[in-house]
Amino acid sequence: MINRILDRLEETLIITFMATATLVTFTAVTMRYLGGAGISWAQELTIYLFIWMAKFGAAYGVRTGIHIGVDFVVNAARPSIKRLLIITAMSLGVVFTGVIAFFGARWVIFIYGTGQVSPDLEWPMWVIYLAIPFGSGLMCYRFIQAMLLFFRSGRIHTHVFAADDSEAEQEVRP
Repeated sequence: MINRILDRLEETLIITFMATATLVTFTAVTMRYLGGAGISWAQELTIYLFIWMAKFGAAYGVRTGIHIGVDFVVNAARPSIKRLLIITAMSLGVVFTGVIAFFGARWVIFIYGTGQVSPDLEWPMWVIYLAIPFGSGLMCYRFIQAMLLFFRSGRIHTHVFAADDSEAEQEVRP
């Protein structure tokens, strides 16, 4: 139940960030070419939205198996080694994203103490930097989920491209 809510929230945030960035950029460009002054803060907002989208998009990628990975070595390995490689890769993903989330949270606390604001929007920078611990923390959680799935069933999420070039999700045994 909680995972389903988290899945929908994650997808909704990614879609919202992408749609908002597109709409803001389109509006700013249209206003500029129609002879107006444009929107002075549009570029800054678009950058921040894409940062947030990328952080949550990376977590989505881990959850669905579309995150970039180098599986050439894993696919070429013997089945006995393959399990070890998958567990090692997922463990490194958990550690790396956990460390980034931890230090990202420390950075947010530091920036909060400085009182910095963004140049054009004049938003508190600590709010913008929350993308680091939130996105990395969610990505860490998704790596843990993937690892638990692998331990329980021996399967991993992956995307394959079918013969008709449509994308189909399936779980495969290593």
